[in-house]
Amino acid sequence: MVSKKVTLTNAQGFHMRPAMNFVQAITKYPCKISVKTPDKEVDGKSVMNLIAACIKCGTEVEIICDGEQENEALDTAIALIESGFGE
Repeated sequence: MVSKKVTLTNAQGFHMRPAMNFVQAITKYPCKISVKTPDKEVDGKSVMNLIAACIKCGTEVEIICDGEQENEALDTAIALIESGFGE
């Protein structure tokens, strides 16, 4: 299991487009991926769970990857969040 904390910097947080981009980028990895906030932990491969979590700009999240290709999945997830999802 590997994890890393990162702060969401895009203005709208995990709304529909960033959530879809995130899920599309990480579903190719077979490991379990979770997004954890101070209040909750959700399945990082579920668009609906990410949107329902209401993760706003400025929120520190921990990306947790467990299983096969976990390091690659973590690198991809962190890079996407740090890029601000292109917004």
